[in-house]
Amino acid sequence: MRKNTVNYQLNKNKYLLDYEYDHLEKIIKTYMLKNPRDCLLLAIALNTGARATEILNIEIADINFYDQSIFIKGIKNSNDREIPINDKLFKKLKNYIDSKFANKDGQYPDRSQRIFPITYIRLHQIWEHYRPCHKKFHSLRHTFAIRLYKKNKDIRLVQFALGHRNIANTMIYADYVYSQEELKKLLL
Repeated sequence: MRKNTVNYQLNKNKYLLDYEYDHLEKIIKTYMLKNPRDCLLLAIALNTGARATEILNIEIADINFYDQSIFIKGIKNSNDREIPINDKLFKKLKNYIDSKFANKDGQYPDRSQRIFPITYIRLHQIWEHYRPCHKKFHSLRHTFAIRLYKKNKDIRLVQFALGHRNIANTMIYADYVYSQEELKKLLL
């Protein structure tokens, strides 16, 4: 008897292709000074693989200023995880947090404040406004996972970064990347 498994298919419509990724990075860079909250939200999604709700739940207390990382509280039965952020993005995030939440002494009186105190609907409106192509916000999570896997081929690291409890959920990325690379070798 076969186990009942979900057969999720990954395809190019579910993640950002390289030129779409580059275009989104350019959009974020262009509008960062004018709309830092919106651009930081998108950049964090692209650089952490966090789900929309996980990003909206990030509080000041979840930011590790010493290690330059963000603690992501897992949803949908996924694990919590701490994701390091590159220096340039982290400085922009810290400047934003300081400008919005720090008192005159540079302290954060309420560390339980959400960094992005907006609704899920507003997040999707932001995505609709800035997106480089007609793909869902969740494509940023898939993009993060594929790019991470391509860098090191370490499926366990991708599993950890996405907060998956079951490696089977993460295997779609390894299977997809492998099949695409092998087909290119054979057909091109």
